[in-house]
Amino acid sequence: MPNIKSAIKRVKINEEKNAQNIAVKSAMRTAVKKFELAVDQNEENAKDLFKSAVKHLDKAATKGLIHKNTANRQKARLATKLSKMA
Repeated sequence: MPNIKSAIKRVKINEEKNAQNIAVKSAMRTAVKKFELAVDQNEENAKDLFKSAVKHLDKAATKGLIHKNTANRQKARLATKLSKMA
């Protein structure tokens, strides 16, 4: 544990930001899994879940939690699954 006041503040801020990043990434994974489950079960709300998954992927990419190209690749794969379902 640091002794300097500014270092103590940095540790606290880093822990808060880490918790926020984990929450955003977890929400992204959950949205993608919900969409994939809906596609597997041929549910009508798959299109809404697709929009939600894309939103979460874009948010994670904007925050730098995943790379922009990774988000685009995942969105393309999800769109392919959605089009095959229809």
